[in-house]
Amino acid sequence: MQRNDFGLFIVIEGIDGTGKSTQCQKLAAALEKEGHTVLLDREPSDGPFGKQLRESFNNRLAPEAELELFHKDRKQHVDDVILPALERGEVVILDRYYFSTMAYQGARGFDPIELRKTNEAFAPTPDILFILDLPVENALERIGVRGDTANEFEQRDALQFCRDIFLSVKDEPYAKVIDSKPDMETIHQNMLEWAKSRLRTN
Repeated sequence: MQRNDFGLFIVIEGIDGTGKSTQCQKLAAALEKEGHTVLLDREPSDGPFGKQLRESFNNRLAPEAELELFHKDRKQHVDDVILPALERGEVVILDRYYFSTMAYQGARGFDPIELRKTNEAFAPTPDILFILDLPVENALERIGVRGDTANEFEQRDALQFCRDIFLSVKDEPYAKVIDSKPDMETIHQNMLEWAKSRLRTN
């Protein structure tokens, strides 16, 4: 989807255990400190379809029904939140986007390439896609450290499938793979410098 705006759209993706949510918050706070107006958001969104999705995660819907909700949620999120913020010239930082649909719904049997085509027909591509990358063994260790019980998408094979899907878009001009093995501050500074360089040329 083509855009006509002056904002900056940053998406942060990665398998569970890569520290996405923490890095989203740190990047948003740093850019706000630099004087930018930042909208920090996530998908599934906090809209009605997103809430249905979140409520269903402990009792999974059928794959087709779940995918339909993801698409409805994203369409509403794009139209009501993301595009208006970009048109106001804001920096939008999004924790998960359609790349996660490609990965996680792909793991449920859908074709990731077709999922991408469907989403890019109505959802704008990001200006920056940070792919927080971590070997599955390291991700599993971190998930274990969190004390969580591994869900179906935190199993080894599913995590590897999802990691491969995220890395399949690494050659896109807007994509930047970030090694998630270093400490949080090192990762943050790497992402911040990359975002600031894009803001200077925007």
